[in-house]
Amino acid sequence: MPRAPRMTLPTQLVLRALLHEPAEEMYGLEISAAAGLASGTIHPILARLETVGWLTSRWEDADPKEQGRPRRRYYRLSPEGLQAARSALAVAQAKVDLVIRVRPHLAGGAS
Repeated sequence: MPRAPRMTLPTQLVLRALLHEPAEEMYGLEISAAAGLASGTIHPILARLETVGWLTSRWEDADPKEQGRPRRRYYRLSPEGLQAARSALAVAQAKVDLVIRVRPHLAGGAS
Protein backbone atom coordinates (compact mmCIF):
# COMPACT_ATOMS: atom_id res chain seq x y z
CA MET A 1 0.00 0.00 0.00
CA PRO A 2 1.30 3.51 -0.82
CA ARG A 3 2.58 5.77 1.92
CA ALA A 4 0.06 7.77 3.97
CA PRO A 5 -0.50 11.35 2.80
CA ARG A 6 1.01 14.32 4.62
CA MET A 7 -1.40 15.67 7.20
CA THR A 8 -1.47 19.28 6.02
CA LEU A 9 -4.23 21.48 7.42
CA PRO A 10 -6.22 21.30 4.14
CA THR A 11 -5.92 17.48 4.17
CA GLN A 12 -7.16 17.43 7.75
CA LEU A 13 -10.12 19.66 6.84
CA VAL A 14 -11.08 17.37 3.95
CA LEU A 15 -10.83 14.30 6.18
CA ARG A 16 -12.94 15.96 8.88
CA ALA A 17 -15.60 16.80 6.28
CA LEU A 18 -15.65 13.18 5.08
CA LEU A 19 -15.75 11.87 8.66
CA HIS A 20 -18.76 14.00 9.58
CA GLU A 21 -21.10 11.45 7.93
CA PRO A 22 -18.72 8.62 6.99
CA ALA A 23 -21.44 6.33 5.60
CA GLU A 24 -22.62 9.01 3.15
CA GLU A 25 -21.06 9.78 -0.20
CA MET A 26 -20.16 13.39 -0.91
CA TYR A 27 -19.39 15.09 -4.19
CA GLY A 28 -16.59 17.60 -4.69
CA LEU A 29 -18.51 20.83 -4.11
CA GLU A 30 -20.09 19.42 -0.95
CA ILE A 31 -16.66 18.51 0.38
CA SER A 32 -15.33 21.90 -0.65
CA ALA A 33 -18.10 23.72 1.24
CA ALA A 34 -17.85 21.49 4.32
CA ALA A 35 -14.07 21.89 4.47
CA GLY A 36 -14.14 25.61 3.72
CA LEU A 37 -11.68 25.16 0.87
CA ALA A 38 -11.73 25.96 -2.84
CA SER A 39 -12.46 23.07 -5.20
CA GLY A 40 -9.06 23.57 -6.80
CA THR A 41 -7.54 22.81 -3.40
CA ILE A 42 -9.60 19.74 -2.52
CA HIS A 43 -9.39 17.81 -5.78
CA PRO A 44 -5.63 17.13 -5.58
CA ILE A 45 -6.15 16.06 -1.96
CA LEU A 46 -8.99 13.73 -2.94
CA ALA A 47 -6.82 12.24 -5.69
CA ARG A 48 -3.97 11.59 -3.21
CA LEU A 49 -6.35 10.04 -0.66
CA GLU A 50 -7.79 7.78 -3.34
CA THR A 51 -4.30 6.78 -4.53
CA VAL A 52 -3.34 5.62 -1.02
CA GLY A 53 -6.61 3.69 -0.68
CA TRP A 54 -8.30 5.92 1.88
CA LEU A 55 -11.13 6.90 -0.50
CA THR A 56 -13.32 5.24 -3.05
CA SER A 57 -15.08 7.22 -5.73
CA ARG A 58 -17.61 6.77 -8.47
CA TRP A 59 -19.22 8.87 -11.17
CA GLU A 60 -22.97 9.32 -10.87
CA ASP A 61 -25.13 7.66 -13.48
CA ALA A 62 -27.10 10.83 -14.30
CA ASP A 63 -27.15 12.30 -17.79
CA PRO A 64 -25.55 15.77 -17.65
CA LYS A 65 -27.95 17.11 -20.30
CA GLU A 66 -30.99 15.96 -18.34
CA GLN A 67 -29.57 17.30 -15.07
CA GLY A 68 -28.45 20.59 -16.59
CA ARG A 69 -25.06 20.26 -14.90
CA PRO A 70 -21.88 18.18 -15.18
CA ARG A 71 -21.84 14.67 -13.74
CA ARG A 72 -20.73 14.49 -10.14
CA ARG A 73 -18.00 12.31 -8.76
CA TYR A 74 -18.92 10.92 -5.35
CA TYR A 75 -16.35 10.12 -2.67
CA ARG A 76 -16.50 8.04 0.49
CA LEU A 77 -13.87 6.88 2.95
CA SER A 78 -12.96 3.22 2.45
CA PRO A 79 -13.09 0.98 5.55
CA GLU A 80 -9.29 1.22 5.76
CA GLY A 81 -9.45 4.95 5.11
CA LEU A 82 -11.99 5.45 7.87
CA GLN A 83 -9.62 3.92 10.42
CA ALA A 84 -6.54 5.60 8.94
CA ALA A 85 -8.22 9.04 8.85
CA ARG A 86 -9.34 8.82 12.47
CA SER A 87 -5.87 7.72 13.54
CA ALA A 88 -4.06 10.36 11.47
CA LEU A 89 -6.30 13.14 12.79
CA ALA A 90 -5.78 11.96 16.37
CA VAL A 91 -1.99 12.04 15.88
CA ALA A 92 -2.18 15.51 14.29
CA GLN A 93 -4.31 16.78 17.18
CA ALA A 94 -1.92 15.28 19.73
CA LYS A 95 0.94 17.20 18.10
CA VAL A 96 -1.02 20.44 18.30
CA ASP A 97 -1.89 19.75 21.94
CA LEU A 98 1.78 19.12 22.74
CA VAL A 99 2.86 22.38 21.12
CA ILE A 100 0.21 24.27 23.09
CA ARG A 101 1.38 22.69 26.36
CA VAL A 102 5.06 23.30 25.67
CA ARG A 103 4.65 26.72 24.09
CA PRO A 104 1.37 28.23 25.30
CA HIS A 105 2.18 31.64 23.78
CA LEU A 106 1.82 30.04 20.31
CA ALA A 107 -1.84 29.41 21.07
CA GLY A 108 -2.45 32.93 22.40
CA GLY A 109 -1.93 31.95 26.04
CA ALA A 110 0.31 33.62 28.58
CA SER A 111 4.04 33.17 28.08
